[in-house]
Amino acid sequence: MTRLMIIVGSVREGRIGLPIAQWVQKEADADSRFDVDFADLKEIALPLMDEPNHPRLRQYTKDYTKAWSERVDAADAFIFVQPEYNYSYAPSLKNALDYLHQEWRRKPVGTVSYGGISGGTRGVVALRPVQQALGLVPTSSNVELAWAAQQLDDDGVFQPRESNERMLHAQFDELVALADALRPLRG
Repeated sequence: MTRLMIIVGSVREGRIGLPIAQWVQKEADADSRFDVDFADLKEIALPLMDEPNHPRLRQYTKDYTKAWSERVDAADAFIFVQPEYNYSYAPSLKNALDYLHQEWRRKPVGTVSYGGISGGTRGVVALRPVQQALGLVPTSSNVELAWAAQQLDDDGVFQPRESNERMLHAQFDELVALADALRPLRG
């Protein structure tokens, strides 16, 4: 099985990223290829990066960093459920990435992005140099949700369109293939 970590990249009150991530989790849980770890950055509550040593050294001093490192290290693949903020990505996601280094290396990452007209695409593009620096391997299949708030029902549950589901499942296929191909390189 592929150990898939779904990371909720927004920590704001009233965020629509949580119901979107819950949809992604539901779909991944129904796919027998995945063992899912749901990582809500709001619950994890990492403070601004405060480790005294560079993350590449893996000489962590804080218990929360050690716990975060163990979770990320155990993952084979990631899906970032991320908003677009001012043509970029959420600072909470950047902070969570910056805490670690080797734990991300040679692992695939897909995105489910959301925002206004662009569906979060500009935030995904802005994050690419960070992903590359950490050695993450992005999928080509991404889910981009324009005006995603309009897809929440009266109970706040995300209601995907058929095209959203198709793209998510294409991303699942690519994550499994990349995780299998990259596993021997992580040694």
